[in-house]
Amino acid sequence: MNRQSAAVGITVLTVGLIILLGKLGVFAFIGAVFWPLFILIPGVLLHVLYFGRMVPSVTLVPAGILTVISVVLLIGNWFGWGTMKYLWPMFIFSVAVGLYEYHVFGGNRSREIWTAAVGLAAISLLLFCLTLIWTWGIYLIAAVLIAIGAWLVLRRPRTW
Repeated sequence: MNRQSAAVGITVLTVGLIILLGKLGVFAFIGAVFWPLFILIPGVLLHVLYFGRMVPSVTLVPAGILTVISVVLLIGNWFGWGTMKYLWPMFIFSVAVGLYEYHVFGGNRSREIWTAAVGLAAISLLLFCLTLIWTWGIYLIAAVLIAIGAWLVLRRPRTW
């Protein structure tokens, strides 16, 4: 067997395996589960390009945004899209991360950029807490009422 026929054999074998895996749904499964990686990869690539000194520091803003959003989408994809009712403030937080990275690693140490990053992070945290209170608040209220009721029933009156 010469080298040329071996190369053709490997090519035919590879094409056959790709077709078989496609028909078995492997690629559809990978695409359905890991599609947010197509958002994570550009975010990580922008970070690598910046730290390799190939792009300006302003690219850290979209790099941070893309990275955080892809993680949120991965969580939603893996654990169910119902988690988005809790995680939606992370989209605001992603802008805060991008601005914060630009402030810390970029040459611009502007106070306004830092203030915007911290302000957006605070708004995101506030909205996340409000979302938890709105969705789980009735359970928290019920637990507090049960604790107060138990305390009123079980407390011992003071005897003088």
